[in-house]
Amino acid sequence: MLRNSPLRLMRWVAAVLGLVLVAALAAPQEGPAPLVPAGTIALSRVAGSALQEMPVAAFASVTAPKPKTRADVTRFRARVEATLAEAGADKGYWGVLVADAVSGETLYALNPRRYFVPASNTKLFTTALALATLGPGYRFRTTIETRGTLDRSGRLLGDLVLVGRGDPNLSNRKFPLGKEVERDGPPEKIVAELADAVVSRGIKQIDGDIVADDSYFEYDRYPSGWALEDTAWRDGAPVSAIAVNDNAFDIQLRPAEREGEPAWYAIEPWVDAYRVQNEIITGPTGSERKLGLRREPGSLLIRVWGTTPLNAGAQSLTVAVEDPAEQAAHLLKRLLEARGVRIYGAGRARHTPDASPGAATVLAEHTSVPLSDAVRVINKISQNLHAELLLRAAAREKTSTPGMEAALKFAQEFFESAGIEGGDANFSDGSGLSRRNLVTPQAVVRLLQYVAAQPWAEVYRSTLPVAGEDGTLADRMKNTSAAGRIQAKTGSLEHVNALGGYATTAHDAKLVFSIFGNNHTLRGRAATSVVDAICVAMVEELGAPVRRAARRTKKK
Repeated sequence: MLRNSPLRLMRWVAAVLGLVLVAALAAPQEGPAPLVPAGTIALSRVAGSALQEMPVAAFASVTAPKPKTRADVTRFRARVEATLAEAGADKGYWGVLVADAVSGETLYALNPRRYFVPASNTKLFTTALALATLGPGYRFRTTIETRGTLDRSGRLLGDLVLVGRGDPNLSNRKFPLGKEVERDGPPEKIVAELADAVVSRGIKQIDGDIVADDSYFEYDRYPSGWALEDTAWRDGAPVSAIAVNDNAFDIQLRPAEREGEPAWYAIEPWVDAYRVQNEIITGPTGSERKLGLRREPGSLLIRVWGTTPLNAGAQSLTVAVEDPAEQAAHLLKRLLEARGVRIYGAGRARHTPDASPGAATVLAEHTSVPLSDAVRVINKISQNLHAELLLRAAAREKTSTPGMEAALKFAQEFFESAGIEGGDANFSDGSGLSRRNLVTPQAVVRLLQYVAAQPWAEVYRSTLPVAGEDGTLADRMKNTSAAGRIQAKTGSLEHVNALGGYATTAHDAKLVFSIFGNNHTLRGRAATSVVDAICVAMVEELGAPVRRAARRTKKK
């Protein structure tokens, strides 16, 4: 009958093709399309379409049978599922995405398009932004300036101004950074060198104030989403274009000579603006050390309490300063006075641009280490303040806008230009301390693929901690097959763990990966061991050659 009806035949063929297409589009998607750097066809972004940015090879799967699942991927999947089924991890929310770094093929995906709080994985994005927009060789400049006049007797008629521009390393950190963070002198070393340069200009007396000007960035010390308890400690130090000694100081504690007496303490570098209420008592030899510290927001009173055993060594509590610029002004004033300069004015901060007429004269200048060194500090030891400074500095340099809102908009535009889908990365800060940040595993992998294609890719990769060797991974995955094979950025907050970076498997396969764990109650080693177990499985299983059964030969 169909032979005699061409029209019916055409209708029948069209109906069959339509059913095939509907079935293909309705097929469940187990993960993202393979993340292939090149050779993709960008299709119209139709909501719900399964063909968005699908690689050319993927079109064949509509009509051709799917290839068999790789044995190494099957073994890896089984190990991941077993790890996440263990007590503690089973109640959490997990995301994992692993891709071949060469082909871009997605090897394993678990919730790759879902949002996770990234913690310090945010720094992967911030440091990539800084290297791409400023360049690895960029250097920060800090100056001491004046609009006053200097007479022949060495008397300065006017203010002396320390002008900051976001240098994160106005400290005593030793460069190049090794496996351990080392000091290169006292905490105020660079400010002291600037003071020496001022004295060498013949200045003996200053009739004006000592001013620290941090107006290069808008006065907005704490990004949205930071917790109140963060702000008392170094990890939550306030953001300022002047950042001396990471905007923090140490309270060094030692036991007294006799049991029952108050412990001895000292502050380094000395900050006379703060008052310490010491309630730490020296306990019996061998007793447990218990220390507590509290500083109310905006207060200059620091209360420390607890006990320290008679035979204990020194212990330091690192506290964030309240106003970094004001503290820097007082520090510079003290250093100048120690060098014999008579100062009649006060130390104070300036948070808004100076509108005084006339050009400023530069009296002293400090040039920072290259940006590549600054990025290494951020990623190796997960330095929050430095990441915040890099985000703002990149935006300020490229847009001339000092505000945080403009910096976040600048960053969002950059990430989208790097191939990260709009909405996949949402940030409220540059460090990851904000609980409002949301990122997908797919965004992390796409970022790392973008980085791998840049001329500064090796610089970036070298800044990431190495499993079992250095940085925040120094004590993780030691004596496992993953040691030395994982280069990745860690991330941790309460109920949050993350790891994203590059891996070389035991079979020499090159991988890009992202692992997130949110909403779990695991702490310390219990939390990191879940992530580490996935990394070990990744290194041991993926890229393994196909295991073929030996051929049986017939006996004659």
